[in-house]
Amino acid sequence: MIVLDTHVIIWDALKPKSLSTPARQAIDQANQQDGIIICDISLWEIAMLLQKGRLQINTDYITFINLLFQSNQYILYSITPAIALQSTLFLGEVNADPADRLIAATAVVENAVLVTADKNLRQATSIPTLW
Repeated sequence: MIVLDTHVIIWDALKPKSLSTPARQAIDQANQQDGIIICDISLWEIAMLLQKGRLQINTDYITFINLLFQSNQYILYSITPAIALQSTLFLGEVNADPADRLIAATAVVENAVLVTADKNLRQATSIPTLW
């Protein structure tokens, strides 16, 4: 099982050439096996990027999210007590961004690999990552 960071969800949908070869392969393999975890906070991040104009698409937000779920075998994970707790345990190893912490915590709690280009998250020794 893999967890996708928010930017990987966006790149996979809109700029697939931005993905590394291992990331692309992991997404393809997960689609054929047990699916791909995305965190509910990623939906919020995408909505915020659209609202701020930092992400532009040719459709409305709800249609875009529905298309995302049709394009891959996504499994939406909500914040659980275990994920919330884990997000507080990274100390200085992970930046203070709550979304990054929750996404990384989801990977740790679910014993999954986090697919991310984020150098801070990739350098954290407590988070299994792939890029």
